[in-house]
Amino acid sequence: MRPHDRNTTARTPDRRTLLMTGAAAALTLGTVSFASPASADDPRPQSETDGTESSRTVRGTLPPGSPDFVYLPVEVPRGVRELHVSYTYDRPSVPAGTQGNALDIGVFDERGTELGGRGFRGWSGGARTEFFVRADAATPGYLPGPVRAGTWHVALAPYTVSPQGLAYEVTVTLRFGAPGTTPAPVYPPLRAKGRGRAWYRGDCHLHSVHSDGRRTPAEIAALARAAGLDFINTSEHNTPAGHRAWDGLWGDDLLILTGEEVTTRNGHVLAIGMDAGTFVDWRYRARDNRFGHYAREIRRANGLVVPAHPHATCIGCHWKFGLGDADAVEVWNGAWTPDDEISLADWDNSLVASARSGTSWTPAMGDSDSHRDPDPIGTPQTVVLAEDLTRDAILAGLRAGHSYVAESARVSLTFGVSGGRGAHAGIGERLRVAEDVPVTVRLEVTGAPGCTAHFVTDGGTLHTAPLPASGDGTVEWRTTPSYATYVRAEVRHPSTTPGLPGPMAAFTNPVFLGR
Repeated sequence: MRPHDRNTTARTPDRRTLLMTGAAAALTLGTVSFASPASADDPRPQSETDGTESSRTVRGTLPPGSPDFVYLPVEVPRGVRELHVSYTYDRPSVPAGTQGNALDIGVFDERGTELGGRGFRGWSGGARTEFFVRADAATPGYLPGPVRAGTWHVALAPYTVSPQGLAYEVTVTLRFGAPGTTPAPVYPPLRAKGRGRAWYRGDCHLHSVHSDGRRTPAEIAALARAAGLDFINTSEHNTPAGHRAWDGLWGDDLLILTGEEVTTRNGHVLAIGMDAGTFVDWRYRARDNRFGHYAREIRRANGLVVPAHPHATCIGCHWKFGLGDADAVEVWNGAWTPDDEISLADWDNSLVASARSGTSWTPAMGDSDSHRDPDPIGTPQTVVLAEDLTRDAILAGLRAGHSYVAESARVSLTFGVSGGRGAHAGIGERLRVAEDVPVTVRLEVTGAPGCTAHFVTDGGTLHTAPLPASGDGTVEWRTTPSYATYVRAEVRHPSTTPGLPGPMAAFTNPVFLGR
């Protein structure tokens, strides 16, 4: 093997050039070129140059205020078997309260970087310092396939830039040889055995080694079964590469849905249960007015649009696109925190607005967002009433709000409202009776020792009752549609902070009252 090495330093655009280009939220650097081994300076036939490699290193500095995406074009000649990229960047110390450097990375092939285009080949964000792509394999988070000749683009995303600037170094290595064969992807089936019409438990926000998680798909599947889950959804950051990683891990007892966590700079959204292999672009902000388009793309791929952790405090995590295009919202994310309390209150306000205007309402969900040990899977979990354990039935139940959220499989709820002449409505439904007709609200709880039940309406929490010490009990309350436009249930642990409600054990979507 004879390497061909050359180091280059990218001309760093001055601050004014960068900021002007930043209006389009992207910057393209100078092109990195490679010559084929079988070129004028190496006249051997291609068959004799198999196994050779050639590297180029590019260095530069991005100033504060850099655009969201910086593209490094790479001219790839014919005969390349593998593209390998590694990168490093400076992490200088910064004063307290000042953001340091964070640089994400991915790659687009010769089909280009057009928003929503076909050129996407992988993304690892900040989870890895190197990756490779070739026909027969790729680094987790990247799509295997031929390394065709043309202009590829290494995508750099300066998430945050320190006052000193972000000094980076990218090394691109091409390895020449026969391309190999790309295996046909094997995707999870759209149905499991199920129990017919029943309540099914699921966790729709999980990360594996195919993005920034540390667990393998096999480990996740085993933990999901141990947590009593019936279904899970893959939700890697900005890549569908993990969709093909679940071969042999599904079964009669576990439905595996394929999705993505679309991680924009103005919030994250779960695309749940999309057609396997679907890629949803993330390279836009709320000001770009592009989210509605990609929400429609998710639905066109038969998925649900679910904003994730809408009030999370991490940079870029707070949801700024509104709920107008959402099918549901992830109100509870991981262990119960003040962020979730704010999300719950905000969601409850949206129920009031929907009831007042007569517009459709947005159901709530809960997921673990589990990444690594000791993050539990299935804490919390969404329990959905579905006609069967199939992709379409589960998504239909979630979309209709026929669901509640529980901290674990130990907690079960039965919640409904009855009144009038034998009329009854369950979670996510409407009890259509006159405004002055008395109705009975009934909650049955199992598995919540030491907890208290709360009935919440558009007028606030109007009834509270402690559960028996065993954690199994029934609570009833009477009201009228004129007094409560809707009612939903919460089951909470004792308060740990004076003046604040206790952590959540479970909560339901609402039942609406009146005509």
